[in-house]
Amino acid sequence: MLQESAQLGQQLARLRLARHIKQADAALRAGLSRNTAYRIEHGDPGLAIGQILRYLEAISPGSTLRDLLAESDPALIALKAQEQTRRVRDLSAAELQALDF
Repeated sequence: MLQESAQLGQQLARLRLARHIKQADAALRAGLSRNTAYRIEHGDPGLAIGQILRYLEAISPGSTLRDLLAESDPALIALKAQEQTRRVRDLSAAELQALDF
């Protein structure tokens, strides 16, 4: 159960970051303290499910826990694509010249 709580918290934190929302702003929208938002994102199993659902609703209105766990939110998909490793390409002549000291 602790592992699932931590995973859920990490997913909520990733969703919040993908949507460029500050933790304090998300907590305010959900009617929670910033400390409670911190505890949610760090997987504290002692929190009520209602607090977690309110936090999710504040970050992504209309999303469900199923959507969160499936990572079907467009912001999460974009974040995942951004995090993927990219191929290194050669610099153009202008870029090389700009780096020449």
